[in-house]
Amino acid sequence: MAGAERLNAPTPRIEPALESAIAGWNRWLADEKRASDHTLAAYRRDLNGFLSFIAGHIGYAPGLEDLAALTPADFRSYLADRSSRGLARSSTARALSTLRSLFRFLDKRGLAHNAAIQAIRTPKLPRSLPKALDMAEAGETLEAISSLSDTEWFEQRGLGWMGQRDAAILTLLYGCGLRVSEALGLNQKDAPSRETSTLVITGKGNKQRLVPVLPIVIDAIDAYREACPFPLKAGDPLFVGARGKRLTSRIVQRQMQKLRLQLGLPDTATPHALRHSFATHLLAGGGDLRTIQELLGHASLSTTQRYTEVDAARLTEVYRAAHPRAKKAD
Repeated sequence: MAGAERLNAPTPRIEPALESAIAGWNRWLADEKRASDHTLAAYRRDLNGFLSFIAGHIGYAPGLEDLAALTPADFRSYLADRSSRGLARSSTARALSTLRSLFRFLDKRGLAHNAAIQAIRTPKLPRSLPKALDMAEAGETLEAISSLSDTEWFEQRGLGWMGQRDAAILTLLYGCGLRVSEALGLNQKDAPSRETSTLVITGKGNKQRLVPVLPIVIDAIDAYREACPFPLKAGDPLFVGARGKRLTSRIVQRQMQKLRLQLGLPDTATPHALRHSFATHLLAGGGDLRTIQELLGHASLSTTQRYTEVDAARLTEVYRAAHPRAKKAD
């Protein structure tokens, strides 16, 4: 708990010049890099944890000159402190990425230069495979989601339309491979139609991509829009909650959590797993990596190549379960 408390603590006392520089970095992240609120909050936690450590490490409130004077040994002490508190390597890797971003900003603005951080290696992370649902689980999920709101309690309160909304969202995630944030960021004017059958998606780094939309996805979205009781205009959110405001990802995650219990799905059955399922099932159906990379909006092909490992793992599982000689081979 002590480690978590330090990471989530308020920004420690620092010199005014450093405070001003950090405020400028935050504005740059929000305005130039188009970082999401979630990303900004994560960066803030990472930086607060680092500044708290440095303040204790040097014994006083740090300033720009103190950051410039940090040595590789200082940074390694920070990493050792995180390790001693049992913080995950993935968390430490992100924290280092945050610090490198800040120090690059300070260097380019001529505020502080420190080459020592470049000598610090990012902790090696275990290569994890995307957790996808199989085709049967994905189909069952899409069929069952609307039933969560198809009850007398919801109908009596005029909320029965939410089942169609949830079905439209999950169908969109699985049918188009979107991130949850991308789906919930859509507005009414962005809704696909049978005439266009495409979506323009703005993903990470403010990069846009064109995604084809299946008729079943369009039908699900149309059914939700027709049932939605709010008179939403072109610039209003496509997916809304009970009060007509933009839906949050927490609601979608909560609905998937209920489905996991109802259908007996694994804990890895999250909304994001539907994006992984989209890619894995496309690959299994003969889709090529370059096309899948474009559809997912991956900057690097190596990120998309992880799905070849998922598909190979699935094929091995099917082989071992079905081949008459598999058990003898084991």
